[in-house]
Amino acid sequence: MEICVVGAGIVGLSSAWFLHRAGHRVTVIDQASGPGMGAVSGNGAQLSYSYVQPLADPSLLPGIPKLLLDRSGPLRFTPQWSPEQWRWCMEFLAACRTSVSRQTTVELLALATESRQALDGFMQEQRLECDFTRTGKLVLYPDAEGLDKAQRQVRFQAGLGSRQQVVSASEAVAIEPALAGYQSAFHGAIHTDSECAVDGLKLCREMARIMAGEGVQLVFERKVEGFQRRGERITALNLRHTDKGTEVLHSEAVVLAAGAYSTGLLAQLGSRLPVYPLKGYSITLPITEHTRAPTVSITDMRRKTVFARIGDRLRVAGMVELCGMDASIPAARIEQLQASTEALFGGGWDTADCQPWSGWRPATPTGRPVLERLAGSNLYLNTGHGALGMTLAFGSAQRLVRLVEHAAG
Repeated sequence: MEICVVGAGIVGLSSAWFLHRAGHRVTVIDQASGPGMGAVSGNGAQLSYSYVQPLADPSLLPGIPKLLLDRSGPLRFTPQWSPEQWRWCMEFLAACRTSVSRQTTVELLALATESRQALDGFMQEQRLECDFTRTGKLVLYPDAEGLDKAQRQVRFQAGLGSRQQVVSASEAVAIEPALAGYQSAFHGAIHTDSECAVDGLKLCREMARIMAGEGVQLVFERKVEGFQRRGERITALNLRHTDKGTEVLHSEAVVLAAGAYSTGLLAQLGSRLPVYPLKGYSITLPITEHTRAPTVSITDMRRKTVFARIGDRLRVAGMVELCGMDASIPAARIEQLQASTEALFGGGWDTADCQPWSGWRPATPTGRPVLERLAGSNLYLNTGHGALGMTLAFGSAQRLVRLVEHAAG
């Protein structure tokens, strides 16, 4: 079958890879100039297969007002004349229930397990150069109350096969000595020794290279401006090439894996996608003193910031802003990430070229991705992974193939 995948991020490329391996003729389209130029290019670099606390969780509600009132805090809400923004917020609040959170945890852990196995198999087969490591992860909690809540989540996940350990601050420093200067600032941590990290941009570029060598068509600088349909089925996509006018791409099926852009594309077909762009920021710092930089991935819950070592660089990412598709990078946000790095690992980092970045995590209110076929159509949705896009991409792609094969009979 001729299948067009819209989106060349990690979700789109994973979809294209497994569809290609299933025997389909695949074309990947993206409006960017190359693969992996969206959220995956500057994300937190962590693969969180075991630590999948849902986006909508009742334990988060009491702290939201305080976070919103803190002008320099990690959470920021910019009200807009957007029905979708308010509707998404209402759906998020409605999903902050224990029953929803637990069901989401069950589903995300199952998908993460499938994704881990699929990515491991891909890495073993292809032997890519993408700064992949399996050094574990520590999630730091500032007080006993936060750690107790996390421990309840750990106990629940243990019943689903997840292996994690609650450790004291001193035990966390023994696991990651680079935290020695920060030990007094946190009460304890959750340690998962099996977690991984990877440079998502390098991974996407390697995947694109391999697929191009196997005959997958990768077409960049093409923006989808509309769909041609016969009844409910899509027959072609109307594309605009940068500076070169429009063209038409015919296809027997379409996979929408365009991250935060998926919502607008689906709206062209008269359907709503419950996905909103949660804006985040990152910096990438060169590591000059290896004893000061962490080897283990770190998530600091006090600062809502993640740290991951990718090769000879340290990726620092954080913040959640509900502000629509605003691509600006305020200097204050970058300064916060720099200050967080110094707080955890000491001063002296070379911030002259910290590669400031912002991007949008395409999130559903619950945190569960949208992986389904549009009713009566040949359009498939694979989007809405939020902050877990890189973690869940390969498992989602395998499930997408099963959806396509089921629809084909």
